[in-house]
Amino acid sequence: MTALTESLQKLPGIGRKSATRLAYYIVSLDDADIRTLADNIQNIKARTHPCATCFRTIDSDREVCDICSSETRDATTICVVKDTRDLDSIERVGCFKGKYHVTGGLISPLSGVTQEDLRLRELIERVGATDVKEIIIAFEPTVEGDATALYISRILTPAGVRVTKLARGLPIGTDFYSTDSLTLTKAIENRIVV
Repeated sequence: MTALTESLQKLPGIGRKSATRLAYYIVSLDDADIRTLADNIQNIKARTHPCATCFRTIDSDREVCDICSSETRDATTICVVKDTRDLDSIERVGCFKGKYHVTGGLISPLSGVTQEDLRLRELIERVGATDVKEIIIAFEPTVEGDATALYISRILTPAGVRVTKLARGLPIGTDFYSTDSLTLTKAIENRIVV
């Protein structure tokens, strides 16, 4: 029971009490339900991979996600996000009709994360190879988010690309997942030049 509880505690938002409660619940399941749960966890890990274009995590046999392969999305505008969860939050709102790029994190010198550790080179190459007119930076309003936005702006603005970021309607230190739809919509609509 201890090993299972410790494993469950590694999940985001799961403390010791919740992990213990989940462990007891899992132990109470019949063998078929436990096998199904274990199979689902293994299968999703084996099936998911990053999109070859935007690096969004996808559960598909295809190399490219549905957003990148869509002919109806605006390919001249790319929204740059930290991770797939942020992308999904923006998609849930439904106000953005362009394409995306997932960096895989934010520049954080104190944590040892530099621009080389992120998918920023791929973003620069993508912008250079296509007719991108605007980059919308959609990072949380944190020191790391601002540092990453500034780095992207300094690289792409001289190339003639308009670089904007979300308006500051988002509370400092918040994540997109817990932000309501109206606030996120207004932040996208009222974006500002970086």
